[in-house]
Formats: sequence, structure tokens, C-alpha cells
Amino acid sequence: MSFPPFAHRIELLGAEHNRSDFHSGSEPLDRYLKERATQDLKRYVATPFVLYDLEAQRIAGYYTLASTAIELIELPEAIQKKLPRYPLVPAILLGRLAMDEGYQGQGLGAFLLADALRRSLISEIAAMAVVVDAKDEKAATFYKHHRFTSFTSHPQRLYLPMTLIAKQFSSS
Repeated sequence: MSFPPFAHRIELLGAEHNRSDFHSGSEPLDRYLKERATQDLKRYVATPFVLYDLEAQRIAGYYTLASTAIELIELPEAIQKKLPRYPLVPAILLGRLAMDEGYQGQGLGAFLLADALRRSLISEIAAMAVVVDAKDEKAATFYKHHRFTSFTSHPQRLYLPMTLIAKQFSSS
């Protein structure tokens, strides 16, 4: 993971952030930031965070966090045995993660992912894992590199148990 080579903050998306200049190369991710992210925040559907370049005064990247649930039967038996027998277990959805094209290739996606995992870990709301829905095989490979595991029935849907996240941060 690389730290940004520029003065930055990771903060909640706000009215002061110019979203119109953001171009990730993925039209759906760009459109979401420009058209829906603020409404999702106001409606308490998702919380968008931006990596803000303080020098250039622009959004370098963003991600969203939201609540979700995992069906207990979707998890491996070894994990199921350690959990209560509820049909659903709480989780956090990392709904979107995107870097502006001008900031890609610098390891900043991993930096944003680490921030999202840290926020998920320190949340006062219980969650047994962080879940992602990879938009394509390249994204799935990125998450697998960061120790996420695919659900058997949905290979593009992946999870990282909070116990592993806690270990990652306790050893750093």
C-alpha cells in the first residue's frame, strides 16, 4: 500500500467537493459520484468518503460504506460454527471504490481500501465481515490480493472476515 504523494484528507463527501472533474474510466462509478452519492448520504443509504488532494483541490478517489447482511449458509462451515445460528449475520458493504484516472497506478486503491477496512473495524456497529461486489474480474483479483474470499454461489461477491481485518491492523 502506498501513501498518497500529495497532501490529502479522507473525508465525508460534501458540497465543497467538485465532483464534475472526477473521471475514473468507469462511467457507472463516475455517474454515481456525480449524480447519486449525495442523495444516498442524505437518505442514509450509503456513506461516501473521498480521498481529497489538498494541493490540486480535487477528488483523487472515493469509496462508499453501507450496511448489509450475509446469509449464514453462504459462509464456509468453519466460520458458520463460530457464529450464532441466525439466518443473516451483519456485515458492511464496500459498495464502490474508484480512483480518478490521474491518480491510478500509484497504489492508492489499496490505500483507500485500507481506510475503508479501518473505518469498518472501528465502527460501533457490529459486523462480522466487509463485503464487496466486484464489477469485473480485474476488481475481483484486486480484492482477492487483499485477502477477500469469494462466496461459492456468487464468485464476484467477496468478503473479508472482521477477525482478519482486526489481525491486519493489530500487526501494523
